[in-house]
Amino acid sequence: MILTLMVFFGCMMPLIFVDLAETALRNLHLSPQAAVLVLIGMIFGSLFNFPIARFPLDKEVNVPMFESLAGLQLMPQMKKLRQEAIIAVNLGGCIIPVLLAVWLSKFIISGGPTPVIVALAGICLNSFMCYRMARLVPGIGIAMPVFIPPLTAVLATWFGFGIVAPMQGDLGVDFRSLYAPVAFVIGISGPLLGADLMHWKDFKKLDAPSISIGGAGTWDGIVLSGMIASLLA
Repeated sequence: MILTLMVFFGCMMPLIFVDLAETALRNLHLSPQAAVLVLIGMIFGSLFNFPIARFPLDKEVNVPMFESLAGLQLMPQMKKLRQEAIIAVNLGGCIIPVLLAVWLSKFIISGGPTPVIVALAGICLNSFMCYRMARLVPGIGIAMPVFIPPLTAVLATWFGFGIVAPMQGDLGVDFRSLYAPVAFVIGISGPLLGADLMHWKDFKKLDAPSISIGGAGTWDGIVLSGMIASLLA
């Protein structure tokens, strides 16, 4: 029974994730068709990385070319030495979320100074939180508690509108339609700016032959933070 339940939940989890992700994208003023297209782009875009920079390593590292399959060594395990590391950006885990955030900025700007101030303040706060919480794991990448960025984004959005709106004299204005876009922009900015870009100089300490920003695709912290923030907001 336990094995059956594990298989059942294992099969259901991707479906649940896709449904929640589509709901989160619909909160971002996307039509159902556009939400599906963006989600497909994030999923399949995770297969593509685009190199943007290189830097020399202090020591040569082994890069596996052929690895074992399911524990069976079907082919000889070959390696090559690399003296430089490659920094790349992932299409599904970085580029598409950033383009979506740029597109959402027109809604935020059209809402007046209040949502703009909330978004900028939230970006600074979330970036600082992610910078402080991120930890370098040699050979793996940058690790961080997954719920810190989205919760920071949601709280910054809720409290930000509650504080800034009265200061701007917008007490009678309904900003609820902008909560999700603002939370999404704040959510992706934390892992991207605070965890990744602000640790750019520390990439050499990872001793990794390649570093992909957003490399986990739809499961990367950038995407998950934006999705969860949009869903909760």
